[in-house]
Amino acid sequence: MPQDVDLVIVGAGPAGLMAAMWAAVYQLKTIIIDKRESRIVNGHADGLQSRTLEILHSFGFGDQIYKEASLMQEVCFWNPDSYGVIRRTDRIPDTIPGTSRFQQSVLHQGRIENYLFDFIERTSSEVSVMRPAKPLTIDVDESAIESEDAYPISVRVECLSHNQPNGTSSAQENAEVGENEIRCKYLIGCDGAHSWVGRQIGLVMEGEQTASIWGVMDVVPITDFPDIRMRCAVHSANSGSIMIIPRERGLVRLYIQLTDIRPARGERFDKSMGSPSLIFDAAKKILQPYSLSYDYLEWWTIYQIGQRVGNTYAKFDRIFLAGDAVHTHSPKAGQGMNVSMHDTYNIGWKLGAVLNKTAQRSILKTYESERRPIAQQLIEFDTKFSYMFSGRPAKDLADEAGISMEDFKATFQKGNDFTSGLSVRYGACKIVAQEHHKSASADPAIPKSVLQLGSRLPSFQVVCQCDATPIQLGDVLKSDGSWRLLVFPGDLRHEASMQRLKNLGERLDRSSPCGFPFLTENCVQPILIHASPRREIELFDLPKAFYCGSAAGNGGFDYYRIFADDESYHQGHGHAYENYGVDKERGLVVLVRPDQYTSWMGGLEDLAEAERLLSGILRR
Repeated sequence: MPQDVDLVIVGAGPAGLMAAMWAAVYQLKTIIIDKRESRIVNGHADGLQSRTLEILHSFGFGDQIYKEASLMQEVCFWNPDSYGVIRRTDRIPDTIPGTSRFQQSVLHQGRIENYLFDFIERTSSEVSVMRPAKPLTIDVDESAIESEDAYPISVRVECLSHNQPNGTSSAQENAEVGENEIRCKYLIGCDGAHSWVGRQIGLVMEGEQTASIWGVMDVVPITDFPDIRMRCAVHSANSGSIMIIPRERGLVRLYIQLTDIRPARGERFDKSMGSPSLIFDAAKKILQPYSLSYDYLEWWTIYQIGQRVGNTYAKFDRIFLAGDAVHTHSPKAGQGMNVSMHDTYNIGWKLGAVLNKTAQRSILKTYESERRPIAQQLIEFDTKFSYMFSGRPAKDLADEAGISMEDFKATFQKGNDFTSGLSVRYGACKIVAQEHHKSASADPAIPKSVLQLGSRLPSFQVVCQCDATPIQLGDVLKSDGSWRLLVFPGDLRHEASMQRLKNLGERLDRSSPCGFPFLTENCVQPILIHASPRREIELFDLPKAFYCGSAAGNGGFDYYRIFADDESYHQGHGHAYENYGVDKERGLVVLVRPDQYTSWMGGLEDLAEAERLLSGILRR
């Protein structure tokens, strides 16, 4: 008998596991199909960008990863002098100061996946893993595509053995040996480059394979190179380039250009021709006159730079592709794992809301419209960055064939904002309001600062009204599937501000027949951030919409949805209004999606606009 599930995920890498975390949050019956016999224990991807750490923190464990990871503090640039000897020419901060409370960090993929698996296991018993297993066929009943209760996708899977991966529980990772049939409502292909799922839906990868070959080694180095524990971009005069990434446990990752290997353009390099000695010999040449050896090699590989993006991200809005399955690029900018997880972080909450029948199925079309442009921007950046990193340094201003190291540094700095993941801005669509849809009364309230429609909401410190605890506002925006209506009423000591808030509170009263229709624990939660001194405001003088109801559903009070932008006793003042650019006299309302991206902004009088937007997204 076929097994019926809500969701099938092909691939148990970071992208697949991010999708599975959302499935666990929404309690979706989910099967992950993975070809590997066990989990990764070393090597592979390792960079965690600031936005990725924010996302993981919203699931409740980003701070644990942050403590274990190696934090990137500084980037050093090493270039040849007039005699061809490499010298440090500049230093810049690795993470742009003030952009996020999380710095870019490094931790190997196996440890990251373990954290994701642990979250899934403690959150839901509905997610299971079949491994080692491979999908054989996908069939789609096109007549049932629009039926929300149908299982239009049928996947035939071959489970190869009962081998249990190291450190896993049979409750989470098991399968019947032999062929299995699974029927599902939706499927996500996270099966990497040369995606099997992609081939089944006719995916065409657009772009090209370059002739640039790089080796990667994770070693405990022995060297007199002074910046071995810094992130370094090293250009030699004639032997190629190295990217140095300090890792956890004393490890260092080396990305090493192999200048002696030059396949014809479009021709694939045979990786079996590579070896650790081949790669390391190239590294020693680049770092001359410094010595380099190692006493421990943990992992190595060779890759050929290719920059491609898929022509489609979805089929029937039932089968979706994410990560390397739909975009490939070089790993040196630390984007592969991060952008892949951001893909499934985007589609995951949308699928969960549709399957739980709180959102309309039409929102699934926004996955491709939001994520494909990001991949195209990444390919554009990576093409330029890889060319400049692989190129020979210019000897002087007249050397037009060489790469200007000043231009390389400028490109690196300009790309830092993009590679952090913090600058992503989704365009106007079904779930992001258009600029011209804002009413005239709301326009003066809209800040022209860090708050932008379609961008992630930055986090600043506020103080909890009920117990004076300082908290980052970002910590309130958990990845639990809820939308948030952030109300910034201004200074409530002013009569006009308090009256506007009371009027809004009446609209947010669930018991009112003409109240805001989407206010439930699992749909839209109102959150209040006022600009008054906390000690001059009484919680129960504020509208009940901001404290009535509890997560336990017992009809009590939820004390942790009202905050003050005020001085804390021990951690200073967060200046949230100032940092967000909110006018303390007019106030502001911000509608935030379950993935912490802003969907709508307006004045306290403009709630009808938010209601109209949500009526095309959520079910009543």
